[in-house]
Amino acid sequence: MERRAFVVGLALAAIVRRGAAAQPLRKLFRVGILSLGPTSQQLGPDPLYAPTRALLRGLRELGYMYGEHFMTEARGGDGEPERFNALATEFSRLGLDVIVAPGPMLPALKRATSTVPVVMAGALDPLGQGLVKSLARPGTNFTGFSLQSAEATAKRLELLKEVVPTAKLIAVLWEQTILSHWQAAEAAAKARNWKLLPIEIRDAAELEAAMRTADEAGAQALLVLGGGILFPRSRRIAELAAKSRLPAMYSLRPQVEGGGLMSYGADIVAMWHRAAVFVDKILRGAKPAELPVQLPLKFELVINQKAAKSIGLTVPPAMLLRADEIVQ
Repeated sequence: MERRAFVVGLALAAIVRRGAAAQPLRKLFRVGILSLGPTSQQLGPDPLYAPTRALLRGLRELGYMYGEHFMTEARGGDGEPERFNALATEFSRLGLDVIVAPGPMLPALKRATSTVPVVMAGALDPLGQGLVKSLARPGTNFTGFSLQSAEATAKRLELLKEVVPTAKLIAVLWEQTILSHWQAAEAAAKARNWKLLPIEIRDAAELEAAMRTADEAGAQALLVLGGGILFPRSRRIAELAAKSRLPAMYSLRPQVEGGGLMSYGADIVAMWHRAAVFVDKILRGAKPAELPVQLPLKFELVINQKAAKSIGLTVPPAMLLRADEIVQ
């Protein structure tokens, strides 16, 4: 009887050992999150910053529990592009499993690391900036989403002209890092016989002088092609445009929420939510180099009626009807 119990015990132990060996060791993944908002709004399982909150909601929907399956290392740029390089260097040394970051911060991450997987939560120009070798097969440690911002530039000009049909000269703020955006605007204007005033921004300190240049040239509207310098300073640009009473078109909703007149571009919050799918694939072993870059599912038109009233502009009713959102 004792011998039989001993044999049964050995058999059960072997079964338990085999079962344990079949179960993969659970790892607490470390997800790095870089964003343009304040650091204080990025932290914990329920952050205040809308894009970061959307990413974590997406991960929860995929079965990831904060503190059980993953933790986050989160930092915000606080609207200070001069901090991007330091933040990217710091994140490259933390041993993170994956980093999620917005367009303006991606060039800094490219300089900082070629090994840590990076999910682009809206790249401004992934090919032109050398982040990927192709959209179908990135071939680098970067993958995620392209904003298709350059491709939407012609539409932005058209919408701006609908709001200000009498504008004979449109000033364009742009940066060398997103040269393709300016080239798209130039081509669209040439095809429609519209006159543009290009104002290249190399440093944030040039903003006031740039707006004076637009005023002195008699510009009657403004197109802002935001990048690493311009996007984080959207609120200041909106203030300067209002002071000059210039109707201005921007690329993304946050620029309108910061006081800008109107924007046409990808839904950033939806993009961060969908970025969770890329994070999941990478944590499961997929290589960023082999994950095709995705394009926006939706472009949204957002209009700020308060900003329009502040410069004495009446937005055409037909334009208001087409808007996805009207900020009052």
